[in-house]
Amino acid sequence: MRRICLTLPTNRPCAATITAVAEEAAHAVRHFDVEVHLLVLDSCAAPAYAEHAEAVRRIPQDPRIVVHHLDEARQRDFLRRVIDRSAAADPDHLLDLMLPAALSYGACTNRAFLLAAALGCESVHRRDSDSRYQVVDGRTVFPVHHELTSLGRRAADAARHVTETVLADDHMDRRVAMVGSSFIGELSVDLGEILRTDPAVHHDMVGLWAPPHWSDEQKAQLVEESFRGAGTEAFTADRSTLTLVDPMRVDMCNIAFHGLHERVPLPPATDTIGSDYFLIHLVHDAGQPGVLHNRNIVNFYTGERRTDAGFRAYQLRFVKFLLSMLYFHFVYDRMARAGSALLDDQGEVRASVVARLARESAGLDRGENIHRLDVLDTAYRKLGGRYAEFADLLAQRRERLLDEARRDIEDFALLVEAWQPLVRAAALTSVPRRR
Repeated sequence: MRRICLTLPTNRPCAATITAVAEEAAHAVRHFDVEVHLLVLDSCAAPAYAEHAEAVRRIPQDPRIVVHHLDEARQRDFLRRVIDRSAAADPDHLLDLMLPAALSYGACTNRAFLLAAALGCESVHRRDSDSRYQVVDGRTVFPVHHELTSLGRRAADAARHVTETVLADDHMDRRVAMVGSSFIGELSVDLGEILRTDPAVHHDMVGLWAPPHWSDEQKAQLVEESFRGAGTEAFTADRSTLTLVDPMRVDMCNIAFHGLHERVPLPPATDTIGSDYFLIHLVHDAGQPGVLHNRNIVNFYTGERRTDAGFRAYQLRFVKFLLSMLYFHFVYDRMARAGSALLDDQGEVRASVVARLARESAGLDRGENIHRLDVLDTAYRKLGGRYAEFADLLAQRRERLLDEARRDIEDFALLVEAWQPLVRAAALTSVPRRR
C-alpha cells in the first residue's frame, strides 16, 4: 500500500475547502491502494483555526485516511527538532526560512515536504485554500485520480494509462516525477483591473516577466497567457498527456510530486508570487517525465483581495516576483542547457548543481531590476488613484526591494544545500499530534 500526503496549506478561513479536500482523500482510498495522510498546515488566527478544527472533526472516519491539523506552534516544534537533528549550520536562520513571519508560498510547501518525509509518504499532492473542484453531472472531478494513476511509475508503464504520449524513447525508463493541471476561473494574480483600465500598461508590466532578450512577439504571447491558467473551459471528459510538462500549463494549486521534492526545496522568498514554482521548471529542464491532465481546479478570489491592504499586498508580491526573475531566468537558462546532465546515474536531480547555479546568479548586476522598477513606477503612476499611491510606496522601498531580491536567491541556495540532510532528519522525526 502506497502512503501519500495530500496537503492544504492555509492562512485564511477555508473550512469548506478542508471538507472538499477530505472528499478527495476519500476518493483516493476508494479507487487506489493507498493510505492518505491529509495534512492541513494552518497559519490562521484562533477563530479561523477553531472553524478548521471543527471541519476536521467532521471528516468521516476511515482507517486509510489519517488527518493532521497543525498550527504554527506545532509546525515550529517539528521544524526545530528536524533542524537540530540535521546538525545544520545557523539553525535559527534555517528555521526562519522554513517558517518565516511573512507569507511565503514556497516555505509553506517546503514544510509539507518535510512532514511528508516524517510520515513516510512517497508523494506530495498540493491544493490551495482559494480554490474548489469542478462538478460535472453531479460528480466531483478530483485531480488525485490522474496523480495516483501515473505518479512514480516508469514512463513506459504510465503510457498505458494516458490519452497520449509525447515523450522521447530515451526518457521512457525514467519515473514520472510530476503530475499536474491548472485552474479555470479568476486570474491567479489580481491584474484584471489594470487590463481593463489600460491594456498597454498591463502589457508593459506583465512583459517585465520575460527575459530582456525576448522579441516583442514572444513577450506579447507571454502577456496573453500569463496568470490565466486554463482559461474558462469547463471539464467535460478526461485528457492526459505523458510529456515534459510545459511550466506554463500547470499551477501549484493542482500539482503532485514524487521524489523530486526530497532532492530540492522551493525558494523560501516571502511576499513573492511564483516563489513555489521552481520545481515545475526543474522537472521540465532535467527531462523528468510528467503527466499533464485537464482536471482543472476552479480559482476564486477571497474577500481579502478586495480590501486596500489586500490590494497593496498582492501588488507587492507581483513586483517582488518580477524582481526575482533577474536571478531565476539565469538559473532556468543554465538548467535548460544542462538538460539530463542535471540528473545522476539513478535519474535523480543533482541538488548541488541547482545550489551552484543559484549562488552564481546572486552575483548578477542588478541594472535589469532597476529598469524593472523604473517601468513599474511609470506604469503605476499612469494608472492613478490607489495605483499611484502604491508607486509612492515602491519608491520608498526601492533599495530594500533590490537588496531583498538578491538575498532571496542566496537564501534559496543555502536551503538547497541543507535540504537532503533535513529530509533525512525529518524521516526520523515524529509529527506532533493534533489536539
